[in-house]
Amino acid sequence: MPANPPENRSRFWRDDFPFRPRNLFGGRIFYGWVIAFGATIGILFSIPGQTMGFSVFTEGLMESLGLTRVQLSAAYCVGTVASGLTLPALGRLYDFWGGRKMAVVAALSTGFILFYLALISRIYKALPSGPVIAFLLIGLGFYLIRMSAQGVLTMSSRNLVGKWFDVRRGFALAVSGILVSFGFSAAPKFLDLLIGKFGPSGAWFVLGATTILVMAPLAYLVFRDAPEDCGMEMDGGKIVSRHAKNPDMEMHRDFTRAEALRTFSLWVFALSFAFFSLYSTAFTFHIVSLGAEFGFEKSRILNLFVPMAVVSVLTSLFCGWINSRTRLKWLLAAMNGGALLGAIGLLRLSEPGGVWLYVIGNGVCGGFFSALSGIVWPRFYGRKWLGSISGVNMSAMVIASGLGPLLFAFAVQATGSYGPALAGSIAIPALLMLASFGADNPQLKRDKKTGPGSFPPDPAG
Repeated sequence: MPANPPENRSRFWRDDFPFRPRNLFGGRIFYGWVIAFGATIGILFSIPGQTMGFSVFTEGLMESLGLTRVQLSAAYCVGTVASGLTLPALGRLYDFWGGRKMAVVAALSTGFILFYLALISRIYKALPSGPVIAFLLIGLGFYLIRMSAQGVLTMSSRNLVGKWFDVRRGFALAVSGILVSFGFSAAPKFLDLLIGKFGPSGAWFVLGATTILVMAPLAYLVFRDAPEDCGMEMDGGKIVSRHAKNPDMEMHRDFTRAEALRTFSLWVFALSFAFFSLYSTAFTFHIVSLGAEFGFEKSRILNLFVPMAVVSVLTSLFCGWINSRTRLKWLLAAMNGGALLGAIGLLRLSEPGGVWLYVIGNGVCGGFFSALSGIVWPRFYGRKWLGSISGVNMSAMVIASGLGPLLFAFAVQATGSYGPALAGSIAIPALLMLASFGADNPQLKRDKKTGPGSFPPDPAG
């Protein structure tokens, strides 16, 4: 069932406590922009559970736990896949609890999980040493942090923006994407500095304490589940009529999860997002090793994240402007085209033009991804069962992100090079780009067949 109605919530979770969002700033500023700001901070606080949040810890973990690159990648894969399998159920819980409570719980959980990671070397030394114990300890850590930070905290933050905006949803996500892109790109260098100052355990402890003391209170104070619960409307009640001719903007009904899973478009978008997660996670996880293969020092390869972030931000802003004026399937095709170019550039990184293809291709793909992943689900399937539907997508993304580093590690172990893995990373987005041309808004197809109406309230199908 959807989130509890306001009248059924305890006072602590009421939308008018500790203040009424509608009265903030005298009603002159739409509260959805406050939601977008809080959601941006929430996504940034998911960095410890993202791949770039682990990439700088990889070499230290292998040394302190005595694991090989393949063993650590396997633990990452097992933990991540397990967390991905958990997310559909957590998506249904999101529909019941709402984004505010879900984000608070996710932030608190993330903080305490980071404390566990900070102590993992001490725990390992206190137990009988061996690769199995090390594998289980870090695998559990990967499972918990990927589920809580990368999964639930990210999903809750993105979904809230989707619930508060309609026509301006793309623009809101694009503005949010500016901070997110630069934050994610700067994360490896920032975390490397944090490790240099406090050590790996100290860095995780600082991140955990900050998440508990900053993000959890912020989510409670700022987040609200839907504008209607606060006596407001999406976009502040302002309808932009010039977008009415865009068929992708038409909304007739809320799809249940079962209905959504039977549409071709869901799978094309979800698989495209999943591939981006697999590929970007793999090259970020092994970024130092990849750079070494192509003759790039650690600082040089990490510095390429900065221009990539600039391209990503510009692309996200463009997507935020154009998405309400065109069909989302064209933007998805462009996203997959960017992934294709980025993989070619990475494979040819040491050759003329390789760096530019790598930076521009991955930046374009990342920019479209950051906007489309928040736009498509409420636009194509409605807001009522947004948690259940986006939970399926998040599950696919998380599972794929767990497989990526392992596949790349196997490629290196088997051939001594990342070349075969990168060759596969070229073929997949090429196929997905072709499939994108058929990923139409299912609202239109269902409307032609059945006419306006709504599906029965069955989130699990």
